[in-house]
Amino acid sequence: MQRISEKKPLRIGVDVGGTNTDAVLMQGERVLASTKSPTTRSVRDGIVSAISAVIGSAGAAVSDISVVSIGTTHFTNAFVQRRGLDRVGVIRIALPAAQALPPMTDWPEDIASAIGGQTYAVRGGYQYDGRINADLDELAVADAARKLRAEGLASIALSALFAPVNDAMERRASDIIRNEYPDCTLTLSSRIGRIGLLERENAGIMNASLASLARETVSGFRSALAELGIIAPFYVSQNDGTLMNAEFVEQYPVLTFASGPTNSMRGAAYLSGLKDALVADIGGTTTDIGVLSNGFPRESSVMVDIGGVRTNFRMPDIIALGLGGGSIVTPLSDGTVRIGPQSVGYDITTQALVFGGTTLTTTDLAVAAGYADIGDRSRVAGLDSQLVERGITEIHRLVETGVDRMKTSGDAAPLILVGGGAILINREIRGVSDMRTHRDAGVANAIGASIAQIGGETDKVYAYDTDGRDAAMADAISSARARAVAAGADAASIEIMDIEELPLAYIPGGAVRLRVKVAGNLAAAGAD
Repeated sequence: MQRISEKKPLRIGVDVGGTNTDAVLMQGERVLASTKSPTTRSVRDGIVSAISAVIGSAGAAVSDISVVSIGTTHFTNAFVQRRGLDRVGVIRIALPAAQALPPMTDWPEDIASAIGGQTYAVRGGYQYDGRINADLDELAVADAARKLRAEGLASIALSALFAPVNDAMERRASDIIRNEYPDCTLTLSSRIGRIGLLERENAGIMNASLASLARETVSGFRSALAELGIIAPFYVSQNDGTLMNAEFVEQYPVLTFASGPTNSMRGAAYLSGLKDALVADIGGTTTDIGVLSNGFPRESSVMVDIGGVRTNFRMPDIIALGLGGGSIVTPLSDGTVRIGPQSVGYDITTQALVFGGTTLTTTDLAVAAGYADIGDRSRVAGLDSQLVERGITEIHRLVETGVDRMKTSGDAAPLILVGGGAILINREIRGVSDMRTHRDAGVANAIGASIAQIGGETDKVYAYDTDGRDAAMADAISSARARAVAAGADAASIEIMDIEELPLAYIPGGAVRLRVKVAGNLAAAGAD
């Protein structure tokens, strides 16, 4: 346990994964205490237990906690496992276009039947350059809203043709729907996805299906912190490495998808001091491999499949391998060894050989090979040495393959190992220039959550012919910075994350839609 400075505020990071719930207590750049425990059925109970553990371990006072940041896979798991989802009403503004591809095309039958409610297509939408394709049929929108209200579908996903280029019709339709159905929950596709209608609409439907669960989960977070006596503000990490406040999470729970790997990668950058590197996050069941670019995960540029549904909203570029500390090792008749993808998961403490179980796992191989010290070493002393060697070789081959797939050039790149399963790797990985890990690598995800930053964004149309590009850019950056500071960011730490310029050919004057995103450290979190 490290000594607590009386003058510096404390912050807590929690990562609720499918297998483990991790928590850290941080002061400045120091990890004062950490814990890893099996995820409980009740997310609330798991958070209370994890935070109590780190506070108790460090001997800290809850009154010194300045902020709590929570990362969770709760919403991803709920969607993938089809549980706790709302039925969704869909209103698409696109006619006469896109009639051949109705909403939820190509969705797996089980998820479509679980959340599919009623869909209504109305006239309207834009062309690719923002010009009107068809005028909005406002009466049809109002009629659809009344029918959804009569059917009791309180969660509505709204999508319009080329809405990311021009969202005016989605906003107008939103006003009409709220006038007809004030108590409904609305998701506008332009707030989440990109150009492609079907994938953007899918993302909006996903988000709408999580509306009730989002309110319930955020309420659980509040309740957990209240039970602990923590009055500090809490935030939830999203998949771009920044934080959302409670109200934003309730509106856009889908933005937490893949926040777990993002937290791990941000934690890896923090622990290693590297901003550009490959990261392998080895958990109990899977290994996520991604690329750090300027300290943040590289964003995927292709469509992402989640639970069998294609989407196009921002996601980190990650590949997942069926390799973890609990992966089951299977000797094959041809003398080779298969690793995973089946895993004992969080039952490793009862099923792995070193813990008295009867299942041969990758952790058993690492202990038998002598480079990991977990459980009872004597229980794997009798393993065939050739079997152990082939298994260890296969583990490293799997990671090498994953690293090779993520690299964009043939040059060797540094690799950061994090996660509880990082102990599985002890040999050189081809294509890697420098391999690093850290004593706190097992809780890198919670550390990543604790250091997540506050973002600020500007999305505005400028006339470059009259404003000038430099002046427009300066104004957009200044506006984004001001929003980040207003949301709680430390002004001195704010950096630009992303700039996107989209020329609008249909508007005279050199009109350009300019999006700027910045991020900075939480002012309330303090720093050394």
